[in-house]
Amino acid sequence: MKAVQELVAYFDQRGKLSRKQLRNLLEQNFIASDAPPGMHGLCEKVGATYYFRITGLTEGQLWGTDIYTRDSTLGAAAVHAGLMKPGETKVLRVTVVAAPASYPGSTRNGVVSTDYATYPEAWSLSAI
Repeated sequence: MKAVQELVAYFDQRGKLSRKQLRNLLEQNFIASDAPPGMHGLCEKVGATYYFRITGLTEGQLWGTDIYTRDSTLGAAAVHAGLMKPGETKVLRVTVVAAPASYPGSTRNGVVSTDYATYPEAWSLSAI
């Protein structure tokens, strides 16, 4: 599944897939997999993109705002970022990004994230 996601991400990032084509692949379950609890083992390469079926949560470990540490909970980050409501399930794009100098915490959409100092691996979420 990871190799297929990498191929799709390659074409998606270069604008070679329309939103409709990407949605068709996702709706047919060709590329999205259920989200892991965190991004352990998936943050080695900045720019790597994954498509996960995520269920919104109001609790879970969460560090940062819009850019989260590798070990932050995907479902809590999705609600915190305003991409979904608690209990809702959607396919979202997770992109590995360069780690910021620090991760400021905040409270948004009923979810609390905590400040964190330096952490070497980070990711962000976006809608498809």
